[in-house]
Amino acid sequence: MKHYVQLHLLVLLLAATALLGEVISLPAVGVVVWRTAVAAVGAAVWVALIRRLSLWPGAGVVGPLLGVGVIVGVHWISFFQAVKMTNVSICLAGLAAMPLFTALTEPWLEKRRVRPFEVLLGLLILAGVGTIAGAIQRQDLAGLAVALFSAFLAAIFPVLNRRLVTTGGDPLTMVMWEMLGALCVALVLLPFMTDAGSLFAWKGSDWLWLLALALGCTVFAHSFHIRLLKTLSAYTVNLAISFEPLYGIIAAALLFGEYKQLTPMYYVGLGTILIANIAHPVCVRMTRKPVM
Repeated sequence: MKHYVQLHLLVLLLAATALLGEVISLPAVGVVVWRTAVAAVGAAVWVALIRRLSLWPGAGVVGPLLGVGVIVGVHWISFFQAVKMTNVSICLAGLAAMPLFTALTEPWLEKRRVRPFEVLLGLLILAGVGTIAGAIQRQDLAGLAVALFSAFLAAIFPVLNRRLVTTGGDPLTMVMWEMLGALCVALVLLPFMTDAGSLFAWKGSDWLWLLALALGCTVFAHSFHIRLLKTLSAYTVNLAISFEPLYGIIAAALLFGEYKQLTPMYYVGLGTILIANIAHPVCVRMTRKPVM
């Protein structure tokens, strides 16, 4: 029970990511460059100076960690791009399709059988996303599509991280190397998405929001996410993260007045997603074999 409470506290923190992406004026790839650079330095300082541990995880682990970081980096770039293309509420609704993708990718990557109820719940979430797509303006559909691509990538890296952390990886050291991988892919994509000068086009309190994004929503949240994967499956974690739209939408309604842009059918779709979240632990309990 403790881990489930911690998981939903993590989701609250993750919901703040989209809000910060909305208020930071830099382009999406620029946000990821600064986020990953500061996060990599912050994690390295904590591991080396505070915990006095080695930053080198081993030659056989560095490559996979950097690879996971590349996936994380593209996921974040597409996520923030979706926020810029539409709004926080629609972006978060698209991200809630993660459980459907996880229900398919986790069995494939972990070489286990597909659980039918996970696929059914994922399809229920997809129906909710489809309802939302029918309730938004045509110009927002591209942003929703980018958010769905982000959700697909987000379904992959927790599965890979679970495999790495259960073999003894230190979460904060993993974060440092993954942030380096994410930084590399962001720098590679930077000239294709914007000009380098935009990295320094600071406005107002951008630097403060970037620090909160890098240290709170990245170093702490990402390492805590990895730590939870020691005891919870990637599917369970990603399904709980589907609550992120609810928390984020409530916050966006209060801060940005986004509820004025949403129709009743949007909330029908969101309610469908939440039903799938509530049904998941019930299905897990029903399918679990009794201990003799």
